[in-house]
Amino acid sequence: MTVYAIAQLKMTDRAAYDRYQVRFFDVFKKFNGRLLAADEQPRVLEGAWPHDKLVMMSFPDEAAFLAFSNSPDYVEISQDRKAGAQATVLLVKDLRPPARAATHQNGP
Repeated sequence: MTVYAIAQLKMTDRAAYDRYQVRFFDVFKKFNGRLLAADEQPRVLEGAWPHDKLVMMSFPDEAAFLAFSNSPDYVEISQDRKAGAQATVLLVKDLRPPARAATHQNGP
């Protein structure tokens, strides 16, 4: 089942965060993730939003996200993300059920 990782970031050290950002895609592309959105000026329609950036990614499933987020390469670069921004990260499951292979008793 597809999962979405949503990160809300409040910058604390832009230089450190920029170091992370430069190295991010080299790690990310190894794990079948898709960057869906990254916005430093999202339009707030309701309520307060005390962050500086929103990032949305999708992964084929939770295992793929965990492989990415726990990989030695990501753990290494995430030190700069953690030094550069306070983050709230959410993992959200897709509403659609996973596709099931069709089975037919009498062949195709």
